[in-house]
Amino acid sequence: MTKRSKIFTFNFMGGIIAPGPLLQLLNIATDCRATKIRLGLRQQLIIEIPEDHAARFVKTCTQQDIQLSATPNLVSSYFADGLVSQSSWLSEGIYKDIFSLFDYTPTLKINICDSQQTFVPLFTGHINWIISPGKHFWHLYLRLPGTSRLYAWPELVYTTHIPLLSKAVETHMQKGCSLEEIYLLIRQNYTYISQPREEELNLPAFHLPYYEGFNKANDAYWLGIYRRDEIFPIAFLKEICTICLETHIGQLYATPWKSIIIKNINPVHRSLWDYILGKHGINVRHAANELNWQVEDNCEDGLILKRHIIRYFDKADTRTYGLCFSVRIKKPESLFGSIVVRRQGNRQSSDLKYLQRYDILHTSNFDANNTQLVLFREGVTKEQLGPYIVALCRQFYELRSNQDILSDYLAAQQLATVATPALQAAFQCRDCFTVYDPEVGDSTQGIAPGTEFSELPEDYCCAVCGASLSNIIPVP
Repeated sequence: MTKRSKIFTFNFMGGIIAPGPLLQLLNIATDCRATKIRLGLRQQLIIEIPEDHAARFVKTCTQQDIQLSATPNLVSSYFADGLVSQSSWLSEGIYKDIFSLFDYTPTLKINICDSQQTFVPLFTGHINWIISPGKHFWHLYLRLPGTSRLYAWPELVYTTHIPLLSKAVETHMQKGCSLEEIYLLIRQNYTYISQPREEELNLPAFHLPYYEGFNKANDAYWLGIYRRDEIFPIAFLKEICTICLETHIGQLYATPWKSIIIKNINPVHRSLWDYILGKHGINVRHAANELNWQVEDNCEDGLILKRHIIRYFDKADTRTYGLCFSVRIKKPESLFGSIVVRRQGNRQSSDLKYLQRYDILHTSNFDANNTQLVLFREGVTKEQLGPYIVALCRQFYELRSNQDILSDYLAAQQLATVATPALQAAFQCRDCFTVYDPEVGDSTQGIAPGTEFSELPEDYCCAVCGASLSNIIPVP
């Protein structure tokens, strides 16, 4: 008989995890018979504790000042700084300054992101802060819980007022105000530094960086660890913490793709990381089309569906670069994805295997940051998902190939060649090295300026030594 258990969630603001506090939490979990940890979509840790040890777990965490969380974690693209992106002004210090100004615990989802990275979803929060080109000014996009419509704040907001406005927005959302009403109320009742929002947010095309294994960054390595079943053994995480503490790595990072990133690994210490990966049998080279999925937290049905579709991808040798997928079993609006598999409500039957149906949708123009979904197929069976989604992937690439980039490039090169005057070749006598210049011609023999060498008469000779035309050759 399977023992019952309780789920506990821990928020690490912005996805930043200090190895010391993590090790402390892992030791408590081990003492309470936990063996594994999961990561959540919002960069948090999820621990499953046997029910008969749950009360002791809570008590020990409270005694050691470790806070359990019942609220969403604040998501950030902090870990991507210097890793897969580098904005013009958003730095590690600015992220930390913002985090330190939050004097309350957010109850709604908040995202704080660099606009030029494509690693962290920008609009999965209810309150979405995204940098603008102007230093210390931010775009703000709001989304009411349970909806997909985004509202663009009419102003850019200064960095230090992010926590103030976030708290004010939460207050008014909880009162049931509309997005337009929230702006008017805050504009009338709060003082903050802003400037007009004169341009639309300019985002790069989505592509998910490959985030596994060892990767070189300047003179150090970073290591990405993804788990197919979303489970990280506690014994493995403990040894990660030990190596970090011993080699002076002050931070780990949880990503929205439920992976762990370790940055600034000294090449001298790489053998330590290879050792623990091997010791625990951790694979760090999965196929790229397995890494670009988002599945709801603690959702075994979603993982099973994901594996089923990926197996079909492998069989069909399907390319998925530039796409990301989400499996939505419980929450239709909460996940990031340009292609969406959404389970329909269960139907009453003695055999759900044959009656369970799914909808396949995609965002407008397959833009991963777009929240508007277009229905592709409705009510398909599990067995039909693979073929239909492969067909949808092909449709994505066909859409992209409508613009013939190669022909456009070649045409542009040809135009540039025509626009640039060709350099006139010079011709030189092999005997006396006198040069014939077509632009000048040769007045001594009645040859007008602009006469090409090929247009010279057969009896033309060198103007100095009289050598025949055949002795005058082109020179570079």
